[in-house]
Amino acid sequence: MELDLDDLEPVSRRSTAAIVADRLRRAVMRGTFPPGAQLGEVELAARLGVSRGPLREAMQRLVAEGLVRSERHRGLFVRDLTAADVRDVYTARNAVERAAGLLILGGDRTEAVAVLTTALAEMEGAAAAGDAVALADADHRFHHELVAASGSPRLRRMADTLLVETRMCLTALQDNPPPPAELVADHRALRDAVRDGDADRLVATLQAHMADAVARILDVAPVTVAGPAPDVPDDPPPPAGAA
Repeated sequence: MELDLDDLEPVSRRSTAAIVADRLRRAVMRGTFPPGAQLGEVELAARLGVSRGPLREAMQRLVAEGLVRSERHRGLFVRDLTAADVRDVYTARNAVERAAGLLILGGDRTEAVAVLTTALAEMEGAAAAGDAVALADADHRFHHELVAASGSPRLRRMADTLLVETRMCLTALQDNPPPPAELVADHRALRDAVRDGDADRLVATLQAHMADAVARILDVAPVTVAGPAPDVPDDPPPPAGAA
């Protein structure tokens, strides 16, 4: 049976709502809208130059991602973060990035090493320049690339939301950042573990990195963010299909 598709018009690659959601997400991530801030439709629509329809759709996306909360008869607010939220974010990140790392080690590591090396170079440049914002951006990009290199679209979607929540944690609660040289060294160790195919070192480095972040954000003694890593199989499964 031949289908008549004449009534179907081409659609733009990205909707207005998706673009607006990206801009709002970035504003939340960078602390432009701090935890607890109310998001006013009229003001935001005027500021972004869009109608309220796409804006509402964009904000509902952020609600679904857990970055914004809706209060009946009051409106939409950037979600507040508690100490439990911080620990949960980093526990989830440890699980997602560990899974991504093991998928990378089970396949061709060449491309992953290349993208991680590029991201690491950005971190080194930002650290040398003393640019804290650029260093945070490069740190974010390194972890994004780590998960993206796994080839798993679902891990990537989970990681993207968790990375935004991470920036919210840092903006809202952190007053004890790691020395730039130490931060760069941690990420170099992660890149090297991927390069060398060393699963034990990759898992241990990730876990220590996440635990240190929680301790610094909450200004407490380091804690373990996840249980001991289970034994890694001799033949890890091949990477999932490309995102």
